[in-house]
Amino acid sequence: MAAHPFEHAQAVMLAEWPEDSGLPDTPPAGLTEFLSLLALRMRVEVELGAARRAAGRMEKAAKLQSAFYLIADLASSELDMQEMLRRVQAVVKGLLYADNFSISLYNPERDTLRFMYFSDGKSPTAFNVGTEIPGSRLANSLTMAVIRQGRSLQGPSRCLRELLGLEGAGEFGPESVDWLGVPMIAEGRVQGAVVVQSYDPGQRYTDADQALLAFVAQHILTALERRQAHDELERRVEERTQALTQEVRERQRGERLQTALFQIADLASSELDMAEMLRCIHDVVRGLMYARNLLIVLHNDERDTLRFIYHADEMDPDLVAIDVDVPAETMRDTMTLGLVRHGRPVMGPPARVTAQLGIPEGVYVGAMAEDVLGVPMVSEGIVRGAILVQSYDPAVHFEADDRALLTYVSQHILTALDRKQAQADLERRVESRTRELAAVVGELRAQIRERERVEQQLMHETRHDSLTGLPNRGFLYDALDRAIARRQRNPDHSFAVLFLDLDRFKVINDSVGHHAGDKVLKQAGTRLAACVRPFDVVARLGGDEFAMLLEDVNLPEEACHLAQRVIQSLGAPMYIDGKELFTSASIGIALGHERYQRAEEMLRDADVAMYRAKAHGRRRFEIFDERLHGEALELLELESDLRRAIRRSEFVPYFQPIVRLRDRHVVGYEALLRWRHPSRGVLTPGAFLEVAEESGSVEQIDWQMFEKTCRMVQRQHEDVGYVTINVSPRHFRSPVLADQVLRMLDAHDLPHDRIRLELTEGALLDNPDQVLTTLEVLRDAGVVAALDDFGTGYSSLSYLHRFPLHSLKIDRSFVTALRRGEEAGSEAVVRAVVVMAETLGMDVIAEGIETGEQCDYLLEIGCELGQGFLFSPARPASEWAAWRAH
Repeated sequence: MAAHPFEHAQAVMLAEWPEDSGLPDTPPAGLTEFLSLLALRMRVEVELGAARRAAGRMEKAAKLQSAFYLIADLASSELDMQEMLRRVQAVVKGLLYADNFSISLYNPERDTLRFMYFSDGKSPTAFNVGTEIPGSRLANSLTMAVIRQGRSLQGPSRCLRELLGLEGAGEFGPESVDWLGVPMIAEGRVQGAVVVQSYDPGQRYTDADQALLAFVAQHILTALERRQAHDELERRVEERTQALTQEVRERQRGERLQTALFQIADLASSELDMAEMLRCIHDVVRGLMYARNLLIVLHNDERDTLRFIYHADEMDPDLVAIDVDVPAETMRDTMTLGLVRHGRPVMGPPARVTAQLGIPEGVYVGAMAEDVLGVPMVSEGIVRGAILVQSYDPAVHFEADDRALLTYVSQHILTALDRKQAQADLERRVESRTRELAAVVGELRAQIRERERVEQQLMHETRHDSLTGLPNRGFLYDALDRAIARRQRNPDHSFAVLFLDLDRFKVINDSVGHHAGDKVLKQAGTRLAACVRPFDVVARLGGDEFAMLLEDVNLPEEACHLAQRVIQSLGAPMYIDGKELFTSASIGIALGHERYQRAEEMLRDADVAMYRAKAHGRRRFEIFDERLHGEALELLELESDLRRAIRRSEFVPYFQPIVRLRDRHVVGYEALLRWRHPSRGVLTPGAFLEVAEESGSVEQIDWQMFEKTCRMVQRQHEDVGYVTINVSPRHFRSPVLADQVLRMLDAHDLPHDRIRLELTEGALLDNPDQVLTTLEVLRDAGVVAALDDFGTGYSSLSYLHRFPLHSLKIDRSFVTALRRGEEAGSEAVVRAVVVMAETLGMDVIAEGIETGEQCDYLLEIGCELGQGFLFSPARPASEWAAWRAH
């Protein structure tokens, strides 16, 4: 025995040699050389075998890659789905035995299976391709088992059924000798399955076939998805193309219709006689729709007659007489009269139309048409006539678009007829009155003068106020723009604007009525006009607002003198309907300046100055200067800051304790509004609340405060008593305020007695019925209310009896003014409030307590609750939490 000593031999040959073939322990002569040659030959064979195997693998990989390319190309081809999948099967058959082949997709939402392709020699019609099959029906299907389990199955179908516990094949075809199914998976979800099966014992599947089919199945799924996406894209493109085509058609149709209407209008004003005009109109209508046979008839409602003004019929050209009045009675049971009486469009075969019009069956004048369309010509609700078109061609039937078109055109035809008729009547009148030309000319001149007078009157009314006769806002704007332009040309030109409104005018309207208020405005306008020079402008801008433009004046002295005259003039009593009424005016003055470019700018500044005059006590005037300009800019900036602060949620509650005065025990807190301004620090309401009220943003600010207060109260687990929140009067205009408050408390899981509302006397008087309803709903739900700043308003006992109030808060002005030994003044008010509250069963809380003397004095008077700097200023919730922790 001999062997070649290769360390990494891939083949070894062992041989026994006869003992007499050589010397003992010595190989025969030449044996070693022979074995070396043989080993070399064996190495060559081994390497050739490895090369053949590598070539086979490369060939198989190339074949597989080619198959994938073919599948991808088929997915983007123009073939229909079944032909594409049939060719996919041919590709798969090039990789493994796939004479019996199916592809199915699964819909997990509906639990249905749809065979996209099915080819089986033993059961060619087992499943309808493209039909969704409920999953319950496929409970014993091996294909559904592959999908349910999400893994491949391979083996004889009978063995697989036994392994899976499924019943016999039944409707799913005969059992197969070998069955192979693989799932198609995308994004972790089973999308379907690919199945091949063999009925030939000589054709069985291997693990390599299973792996290959699983790999191919994913490419088939990709191909199907691409094909479906491609089909969906083509469908959408087709739909969009159709929509665009229809849009183009509609646009073209609209253009044709518009052109036709212009043509009809031109014909109506042309020199053509009536017959030629109608013939031309017929040609225009024929360009829009089928209208070879057209009939136009007018109805005279007073005489109840019909007049055919146009008739064109290819079968009965002389059926009717033109321009002859025909009594309607003689046209009874005709489609023409029926349409006029019916007053609505009709369309369809003559039998149907006559039935709609109530005409006896079988009655028809003229040749029998295949289809009829008729629309009435209606003006101001009166049927003036009708238009009918009819078709003798069985292939031509009128549609809804034709009906709409003819209805639209009929109105323009009626307008054209009226215009033509009016033109004809005018021509006849002119012709008949030629000999009276002088008189006619005189009359026309008189009419022209009257028209000019009316136009002047209209112009005057357009630019003047109808009540006072003064120029209106538009007139003033024009005059003021001219004055501004004149100053721009000549800087020495001086002028001024006075903006004023009547003080307490709303009280006059509410007390004596709007009729008397109008008379007050008229007298005010008369007095204002008497205060100025003839070339100055006094205008009423609306309501009780007036403006005056003074030109060529010495500024500001003359403007101030005029303002004082106006105040004195309006201050005199007015006698209206037997009553002596008084009013006054607050006036703002804006002086001409180069910064003004438009009338609106100058009126705006005069308006600002007027509101400053009102703020300083009314019955006075203020001049707009740089200080007011700066304040206006600051106001505008403040309004912008408020809007940004609302978006950034910069408003926070500070809490001031409400204490029992005898032992200074904290019974609750008042949540006070603060604004954490990013540049100005923490602001109190006095710096911004009035602007928030005027701009309407106070409600949004309040709801931010309510929300944050509830959150902070919710976080305090220990008993901190109740918390009162201030509610702007604007909230009480809403009928849903109570529901909103209760929903907010419930959303934060707060007991209703933890939150109390504070409102002012103004809120009670603004809308008392709504406020009463809101407070009663809140009280019934456990939320009580306190009346803030009591004593500063009307302080009427009637509303204290009427409204369900829990407590009164004495305004700090009365507490600050308390002095021992002074029985009148502040002490008397406080004592009266305490006694009144005890009588009504209400608590009394004194605000603004700053000294121990005030606290003791309030206890002596009988006030038991209070708040103020003596006990603590308002602090953030975090500071109160830290304070209680110590």
